[in-house]
Amino acid sequence: MCINSSNINQDQHCWTKPAVDRLVIIVLDALRFDFVAPSTFFPEKKPWMDKLPVLQRLAFKQGSSARIFKAIADPPTTSLQRLKGLTTGGLPTFIDVGNSFGAPAIVEDNFIHQLVINGKRVVMMGDDTWVQLFPHHFNKSYPYPSFNVKDLHTVDNGCIDHLFPSLYQEDWDVLIAHFLGVDHAGHIFGVDSVQMIEKLEQYNLLLEKVIKVLESQSGPGGIHENTLLIVMGDHGQTLNGDHGGGSAEEVETSIFAMSFKQPPVSIPPELDTSSCEQDLDGRKMCTSSIQQLDFAVTVSALLGVSFPFGSIGRVNPELYALGASKWNLEDTGAGDCKNQAKLQEWVQNYVNVLCINAWQVKRYIDVYSASSMIGFSSEDLLHISDIYNQAEGNWSNTKNFLLYENEQGHSLLPALRRQIDAYSNFLSNVSELARSKWTEFNLRMMGIGLAIMLMSVFIIFLAIWQSNRPQIAFPLPSGDSRISFDVIFAFFIVAIRACSLFSNSYILEEGKVAIFLLATTGIVKLQCSIMKKKMLPEAVVFLLLVSVLRFTIEIGLSKQAATSLFLNVSSSWMLRFAPDHPLWTYMSESGPILALILLAWLLYRTISSIYCQGIWKYVIMGTISSYILIAVHWGSESSISSVSSLLQGVGRSYIPRMVYTVGLGQLFLMAFGQLFSKEKALDEKWSLIMKTTAMLSAWSSTIIILSGQQGSLIALASVIGGYCILRLDSMEEDAISGTVRKLNFNPLAVTQWNLLAVCLFFATGHWCAFDGLRYGAAFVGCI
Repeated sequence: MCINSSNINQDQHCWTKPAVDRLVIIVLDALRFDFVAPSTFFPEKKPWMDKLPVLQRLAFKQGSSARIFKAIADPPTTSLQRLKGLTTGGLPTFIDVGNSFGAPAIVEDNFIHQLVINGKRVVMMGDDTWVQLFPHHFNKSYPYPSFNVKDLHTVDNGCIDHLFPSLYQEDWDVLIAHFLGVDHAGHIFGVDSVQMIEKLEQYNLLLEKVIKVLESQSGPGGIHENTLLIVMGDHGQTLNGDHGGGSAEEVETSIFAMSFKQPPVSIPPELDTSSCEQDLDGRKMCTSSIQQLDFAVTVSALLGVSFPFGSIGRVNPELYALGASKWNLEDTGAGDCKNQAKLQEWVQNYVNVLCINAWQVKRYIDVYSASSMIGFSSEDLLHISDIYNQAEGNWSNTKNFLLYENEQGHSLLPALRRQIDAYSNFLSNVSELARSKWTEFNLRMMGIGLAIMLMSVFIIFLAIWQSNRPQIAFPLPSGDSRISFDVIFAFFIVAIRACSLFSNSYILEEGKVAIFLLATTGIVKLQCSIMKKKMLPEAVVFLLLVSVLRFTIEIGLSKQAATSLFLNVSSSWMLRFAPDHPLWTYMSESGPILALILLAWLLYRTISSIYCQGIWKYVIMGTISSYILIAVHWGSESSISSVSSLLQGVGRSYIPRMVYTVGLGQLFLMAFGQLFSKEKALDEKWSLIMKTTAMLSAWSSTIIILSGQQGSLIALASVIGGYCILRLDSMEEDAISGTVRKLNFNPLAVTQWNLLAVCLFFATGHWCAFDGLRYGAAFVGCI
C-alpha cells in the first residue's frame, strides 16, 4: 500500500519493489511512428514502411510479451529537449533550443540521477549529448560526436562495436545505446531516400541480433532473466527529415517494449489504449499510445527508484504491466478465481504506484508554486488540491473497504478501478494545467511587447526623418504625382505585411506572403514601364525572377528538390526525370558553378572600371579568387564520377578554410582602407558604389559556401533583382528630376529591397522554425 505522505521524507524509500532487474534502452533518433507500425495502419503504403519487420513480428505474435506504442512528444522536438523531457518527466521549454549546439548539464532531478543515487549502474554509448547532459553519471560511456549530420555511420558503428559485448556483461543495470543514422539520413537525404531505407534495414538486422542475444540468456538463472528491452525514438521527422516543430510527423514517434518473462500479460480493459487493424491475412494487430511525459516515471517504477522530483507524468499502465506482471491474464474470467486473484493483485499494486505518483506530483506543484514568482494562480492550485484531496480521501475509505471485503472474500476490483480513475483524473488535470501555463503564450503580454516594438520603430523613423530633412524633397502636388503614389503604395504594402504578422500561420507562410507582395510591386512597376515606354526589359526580368523565387520557396531549393517527393508532385515540370537521371544530375551540379562564373565575371567587369582603385580593387579580386576555390570545392564533392575522381582529395576541408581566411582578410583590409588609406578624389556617387560592392563581395564568398550549392544561385538572383530595382527606380527619378532637388531614397524601392531579401532567405530552403535551420553549414570545412 502507498505510504501516507506525512510519513515520508527525502531519505526514506517509499517506492515499490523493482519489477525488472535490467533495462536496455535503444534510442533510434528521429524514429517516425510509421517506421515501426505496420503499413495497414496508414491510408497509403510508402517505401519506408515495414522496414523493421522484426519488431512487428514480435509485437503481433500470438502469446508474445512485446508491444508497439505510439509515443506523443511535446514540442519543441529537438533532440536536446526530448532527452531532457524523457529523463526529467517535465515539459520542455523553447528557450532551451539555444543550448542544442552545446548542451549544459541538467540540474533538475532526473531519471538518470535517481538511478545513480539508488546504486544502479548505467552504461551509455552513442550520441554524446548524453554525456553533456549527464557528465558524471555513467559507469562507462562511449560517446561519439553527434552534430555532423553528413556522417551517417560513425555514431552507429560505435554503438554496434560496444553494444553486443556489453550484452554479455554483468557490470550494468541500465544500458543506453543512442543511434543517429536515421536522423542524419533524414536531414541530408529525406525520408523517401535510398539512404534512409538502407539505415532502417540495417537497424532491423541489428535489433534481430540484439533480441536473439537477450533471449538466449533469458532462461532461469540467466543474466537477462528479468530484462526489459525498449526500442524508442526521441521524436519524429517530416518527409524532408526536419524536426523541431509541433506537426504530427514530428511529435509522433514510437516505442517498442519487450519483456522476456513468460507467459504474456494483459491489463483491465479500461486501462487499454489499443488501436487495432487487420492485415491482409485477417490477423489482428494492435498498437497502444503513451505520452513521452510518462516515460520517466514509468521506467522509474519498473526499476524501483524514486520518481524525478519535477516529473508531472503518470505511470503508464500498459508499459508498466509489460514489465511488472509475471502471470497470464489473457483468459481471465469471472469464474477463474486464481487468475482473478492475480489480476486483483496487479491492479492493487498499480494503485499503490499511482498513489506514490500522485503524491510526488502534488509535492512538486506545491514547492514550485511556493518558490516561483510566477507559479500557478490560486484558483488553479485550489482546483487541483481539491481533486487530490478527493482522491486521497477516497483512498482512505477504499483501504478500509479493501480490508473488509478481502475478509469476506469479495472482489476488490471495482473499488480499485475507481481509485485508479481518481488518481488518473488528478494527474491528467495537472498535466493539462502545466501545458496551458508553460507551453501556451500570453496574448496580452505579446500585444504589449508588439506595441513597444512599434513605438521604437516609430521613434527611429522620426530620428531618421529629422536627420535627412534638409536633403529630402518630394514633388509638389502641381507637378508629377508619381512619387506620392509610390509613398502611398509602399505604405500600403508595408501595412499589409504588418497585419499578416497577426496570422497564426504566419511563421510557415511568411515566404509566400512576401513573394506575393513583391510580385504586386513588380506588376505596378511593369504597368508604369509600359505607360512610359521605358525600362520594359528590366520590369519583365524582375517579374520572371519573382516567379522563379515563388517556385523555389514552394518546393525548397536546398533539400526538397532532390527528393522523390518533389518529383512526385511536379513530375510534369521535370519531364519525369528520376533523381539519379544523368540530365538532372548534370543540371544540379553545373548550375551553381555556372552561376559562380557569372558572378566572378561581373566582379571582373567592376574592377576593370577606372573608378575601382586602391584597396577596394584588391578586396574584389580576393572575392573572385574565393569564387574559384568554391567551384573547385563543389567539384570535389560532385556526384559526377569523372569530376570527383579528377578532384579527389582536393578541397574537402582546406578550401573552405582558405575561403574563410580570405574573407577575414578582406574585412581587415576594408577597415584599414577606411581608417588609414587616403583616396584620390573621385566622384562621390561612384566612390560609394565601389565601397558597397567591395563590402558585399567580401561577405558573399563565405555566405555562398555556407549556404551550399544554392548559395551562388541566390547570390545571382540578388544581383539581378537589385539591378532591376535600381533601374526601375531611376526611371522614376528621371521623370521627376525637374521638380525634385535631391532624392535620397524612394520608399517603394526600399520596400522592394526588403521584400526581395526576405524572399531570398526562404528560397534557400530556410523557414522560421527550429526545423528550418541549416545544420549542415556548421560542417563546411570540417575534417
